[in-house]
Amino acid sequence: MQFSAQQIATMLQGRIEGNPEVKVSDVAKIEEAKEGSLSFIANPKYEEYLYSSNASIIIVNESLDVIQPVNATLVRVKDAYSSFALLLEKYSEIISGNGKSGIEQYAYVSPTAVLGKDIYIGSFSYIGDNAVINDSVKIYPGCYIGNNVRIEKNSQVHAGVKIYNDCRIGSNVIVHSGVVIGGDGFGFAPQNDYSSKKIPQIGNVIIEDNVEIGSNTTVDRATMGSTIIRKGVKLDNLIQIGHNVEIGENTIIVAQTGIAGSTKVGKRCVVGGQVGFTGHIQIADGTRIGAQSGISKSVTVPDTSINGSPSFDYKSSLKSQAIFRNLPELQQRLMRLEETVQELTALLVTQNMDIRK
Repeated sequence: MQFSAQQIATMLQGRIEGNPEVKVSDVAKIEEAKEGSLSFIANPKYEEYLYSSNASIIIVNESLDVIQPVNATLVRVKDAYSSFALLLEKYSEIISGNGKSGIEQYAYVSPTAVLGKDIYIGSFSYIGDNAVINDSVKIYPGCYIGNNVRIEKNSQVHAGVKIYNDCRIGSNVIVHSGVVIGGDGFGFAPQNDYSSKKIPQIGNVIIEDNVEIGSNTTVDRATMGSTIIRKGVKLDNLIQIGHNVEIGENTIIVAQTGIAGSTKVGKRCVVGGQVGFTGHIQIADGTRIGAQSGISKSVTVPDTSINGSPSFDYKSSLKSQAIFRNLPELQQRLMRLEETVQELTALLVTQNMDIRK
């Protein structure tokens, strides 16, 4: 599919420098682009490629100074990075088939389910009793949508997703393949014979608007009440969210993080990869947590950075890591100091004995 510079500029409300009729059919990094490619420059360190790139159209910031002739047609915008991201979003919608609608053959939809306008339900998907699928929702093949699930407008549920009974999905949510929402929380009562008795998990999961959940992430249903993912949260792949956890608005969590039950993570937090949270703690708004940290107690001061396992102040943790790397050398220095002290002590003892004589 081809787009002209004029079409792109109109979409981005940009200004054209060059041929408005030139067309592109793919997107590429500025240093790898070829004729027929669309690219962009937002970072000054890549500006040198502006003059050597073979791209046909390049999106640039309004403020960029062009000091040499450029072969490509330029589209000037306020923010090249955001504008290019918008184009990629539109391009992705086209190539991924987001324009599909209707119910494909071999999909099952309960007679009591409520379906909105312009929805898409792919083959081999299951829509349970009293489920509500609102306008423009896309449910790709092989999904399970349980009884009483509600999915709001413009959300996308990619292939192989499982959403258990009674869960709520907001508007403009993206759920990637392999995600499980609403599986039982990990609740067991130890018995006298050392066996474990399952505690029924009768709550649900609430995913608010504009959330994105990466592939193979799991969000457990609450024991009672709700596990809640607030507006604007972005979850990477392979994350475990335990029962009754609450993630605050616009928090970002990177892959392989695990959050134990009833922990509350604040707004605007950034959590690195492979972080582990113990249960029943609270993390203040704006907390930044380094990768592979272990969080065993509450963070009460907003907008702080922590690191390490167990975690503590970020700068102090880096200093500690530097000292740890030097421990073998420090040990040798300490041993030499001990030998020197012993020699000096022996010398002083000898001198005292000579003085007494």
